[in-house]
Amino acid sequence: MDVVALGESMVTFLPSRPGRLADVPSFDRAIGGAESNVACVLAAAGHSARWVGRVGADGFGEHLLERIAAYGVDVSSVHRDPVRPTGVYFRTAGDRGSGAHEVAYYRAGSAASAMSAQNMDLAAVRAGRVLHLSGITAALSAECRDLMRELTAPRPGRPLLSFDVNHRPGLWRDSGGPLVLLELARRADVVFVGQDEAAEAWGITGGPEAIREALPEPGVLVVKEGAKRATAFEGVAQADADGTPPAPGRAAGPRPTATPAVFEPALSVDVVAATGAGDAFAAGFLSGTLRNLPLRVRLRYGHLFAAAALTAPGDLAVPPARDHADRLTALDDTAWGRLRLAPGWTQAGRATQEANTP
Repeated sequence: MDVVALGESMVTFLPSRPGRLADVPSFDRAIGGAESNVACVLAAAGHSARWVGRVGADGFGEHLLERIAAYGVDVSSVHRDPVRPTGVYFRTAGDRGSGAHEVAYYRAGSAASAMSAQNMDLAAVRAGRVLHLSGITAALSAECRDLMRELTAPRPGRPLLSFDVNHRPGLWRDSGGPLVLLELARRADVVFVGQDEAAEAWGITGGPEAIREALPEPGVLVVKEGAKRATAFEGVAQADADGTPPAPGRAAGPRPTATPAVFEPALSVDVVAATGAGDAFAAGFLSGTLRNLPLRVRLRYGHLFAAAALTAPGDLAVPPARDHADRLTALDDTAWGRLRLAPGWTQAGRATQEANTP
């Protein structure tokens, strides 16, 4: 596998029209889950991907497995819990950041909250070039936290470890969440964090450089600055003697000297829904990582995949075709800055590619 992602997926109920949850008369069913979103987008982009988790032995669990598998994701290592249910949630049509946005989670005691190092197939979890995790899993239960610590522990042959902080204050039952997230991030090879998350969780308000000072260990740190830009730091002046495993393909010994920060401005898009954009950005960046693309191109891939999510309803959107994305990431800075993407732009790119295929 190119990528294995572990975490909770839930059935999502999207409102049939705008309004308060109390007023919406009906909902459309979809799927959501930070880690499975990443796996689905990467599979749609042509990579081999596996999602590992737990679902209930119920209709919602079957729906999740069928929908995720339809993207080309391997779900053969997902466990079905005969006792605990599949988690579900309802949300309003407003953007997550707006004051009117509502989300109602029904995930307490879910099958995924029972994930542990003892009941998961750790060999299947580790059988990829990249293992993608997020901070949401650590918040689900003490058993999930222990599983995350096991998967992020330094060990020979560990996959490249990707970690999206995904700070969700409402999921943590105590005040220790930020410290757990910081611990896990420091163990990872590639870390994604929003500038707003770092401020809320860790009180870091000095921008990307200040976040890098607090997180010097990851080989790659990506700081997302909302609709403004994303900044990436690569390489740390730290030897492997501290027990942190070298990234795949890199011999043990001193790590590469830190390079100057690289940043790429975000794209102008006609936003339909913001949900899932962060997961799509991570998938785009990891797609570029798997292809060994330069750091700035990986950031542009992240922006393009995020734009695909922003211009489509729901948590998941099909990313641009690879040839289309490669053409856009090769634009000069002026042309990149002039791009404005509207709903349907990815399908238009795919139609063009198919028309030009012999």
